[in-house]
Amino acid sequence: MNIRSGLLAALVLLAPGAAFAQDVTLKFGHAAASSHLFQNGLVMFADKVAEKTGGKVKIEVFGDRQLGDDKQLLEGIQLGTIDGALVSVPTIPLTLNAPAFDALQLPFLVPSYDKMAEVLSSDVGQQMLDSLGTTGIKGLGYIEAGQRHFLSRTKAVKSVADFAGLKTRIVPTPLHKAIWEAVGTNPIGMAYGEIFSALETGTIDAVEINLSSAYAESFYEAAKNATLTGHYFWPGVLMMGGPKFDSLPDDVKTAIVAAGHEVIAEHYALARDQEAEIARKLEEKGVTISKLDDLEEMQARMKPVFDSWLAKDPLIQSFVDAVRQSN
Repeated sequence: MNIRSGLLAALVLLAPGAAFAQDVTLKFGHAAASSHLFQNGLVMFADKVAEKTGGKVKIEVFGDRQLGDDKQLLEGIQLGTIDGALVSVPTIPLTLNAPAFDALQLPFLVPSYDKMAEVLSSDVGQQMLDSLGTTGIKGLGYIEAGQRHFLSRTKAVKSVADFAGLKTRIVPTPLHKAIWEAVGTNPIGMAYGEIFSALETGTIDAVEINLSSAYAESFYEAAKNATLTGHYFWPGVLMMGGPKFDSLPDDVKTAIVAAGHEVIAEHYALARDQEAEIARKLEEKGVTISKLDDLEEMQARMKPVFDSWLAKDPLIQSFVDAVRQSN
């Protein structure tokens, strides 16, 4: 019986697809809190991969910056020390010299969660993912953190004039700096993990942020005024290291790619549906939620920035065209 068992084991190892016999575990990180929409999205992706591979592939999700912030995640993927990650879009042009991804945060371009999901699921969304191949990264999909609004400490921002001089935290990218200078704020580049203490101490007056982060990171404890501007979305790009992805069996690669594509529409629907609920939770925490009285003025101030960015990469114009053609 022992000899027969040994022969059977040898045949299994020699059979086509024998590389699939052992389970695969992949570690994916993100820089947001474990209660954030990014966590929900990565878990959704992990569940899809497990389902498509019959449980053969397990994706472990590490939130709360356990594997590093966005820049460290990108570096780890390129070095091969991290299998995969969900990285906020503005870090990609900044760290990888990939200006095409600025298209996803051009102000007031995309009117809704559903429209963003539609365009990111289209050919141009895939072209942007494929463009990461030159950096050694395999782009898989997009997961949304939520439309961006404005959170301030000392006063509610109700008009464009109220932005004047406010020390406002931004991700230190040229696009974000230009956008927030256009409405008169004093933009300050700062790491995500420093926002809470900066609000608490008054180092900054405000932060442009999605409601999911304001709630998950407890920013509401230091800033009680939220203004719903919806100036742009905040996608994260789901990615793996190219060599790590290429090392996987073909059926696993197929499953991961399919899961990454499918998660886009489903997670954008989740983010859309949760926005009102998160706003309600913030109000329960004492946050006053307002709308900007002159939103059209904000849009007009930012339009020259929008126009100046169109020529920075052909994919930016392609993305803009895709949004406008589908409206």
